[in-house]
Amino acid sequence: MDVPGGGGGRGAPWRKMSKEELENQYSPSRWVVRRGAEEAMRTYSQIGDEATKKARATGRSLLDMPYGDGEGEKMDIYFPEEVSEALPFLVFFHGGYWQSGSKDTSAFMVSPLTAQGVAVVIVAYDIAPKGTLDKMVDQVTRSVVSVQKRYPGNRGIHLCGHSAGAHLAAMMLLANWTKLGVTPNLKGLFLVSGIYDLEPVMHTSENAPLLVTLEDARRNSPQWHLEMAPAQPADPGCRILVIVGQHDSPEFHRQSREFYQALRRRSWEASFEELRDVDHFEVLWNLTQKDYVLTQIILKTIFQES
Repeated sequence: MDVPGGGGGRGAPWRKMSKEELENQYSPSRWVVRRGAEEAMRTYSQIGDEATKKARATGRSLLDMPYGDGEGEKMDIYFPEEVSEALPFLVFFHGGYWQSGSKDTSAFMVSPLTAQGVAVVIVAYDIAPKGTLDKMVDQVTRSVVSVQKRYPGNRGIHLCGHSAGAHLAAMMLLANWTKLGVTPNLKGLFLVSGIYDLEPVMHTSENAPLLVTLEDARRNSPQWHLEMAPAQPADPGCRILVIVGQHDSPEFHRQSREFYQALRRRSWEASFEELRDVDHFEVLWNLTQKDYVLTQIILKTIFQES
């Protein structure tokens, strides 16, 4: 059965998939290779929880800092041991298909990065059904503005997102900073196992709490914007790394590669990285390790740019 739909990407392979196959492709836990789906999710939550408790135990943090007036508009800021007025910042948006996840269990990368002099910000946003996609994009945009206003002397802000969080980070490439009155000192983005075209998700069970329409999907799809609008980079020096795990599903691979290619066509400074022998969850939880390849890539990129 062909999945209905029109517009950009008419020849995309997902349109030829049955509903069952599309569901399979967009269910990351079905593609784990070293454990069952439930065990993978438990391990992911456990590692995130332990990493966050470890980061908070240092006492070098500002927790639940507001970036807006909403109850869910909070962020945690973790600092290195030596704090200066000119720190590089990494701002992280958690995943969870826009309907689960929390900043309170998402400080995976904090300890390895703060140990090397990077301040890390973990952002909360209103997940579905309370939050709509439009609201989430607006919230994370304002969180970035808040970091810039709070630390105007920063040595560069890098955004990082995983899965749905990578989508939200990518949407920051389309933000109208002039309208918000502050242009953040964005130096780079790390987009980890993300979704950049939301239209296929409309045809899976993941859309039940999201209630995304075709109009919603296109308005909030960075892939669609890059293909339809002749936009050039606001800051040509902003580096974008699109990352996918070897054991992510073929559709996650296609989404990442096509978004990278669209960025290159629009003259963004983008690169693509497939990380060997990791699945959708391991690609993030391994950031708790200082010697992990992605940890080292992030640090190298930040200190090249800062």
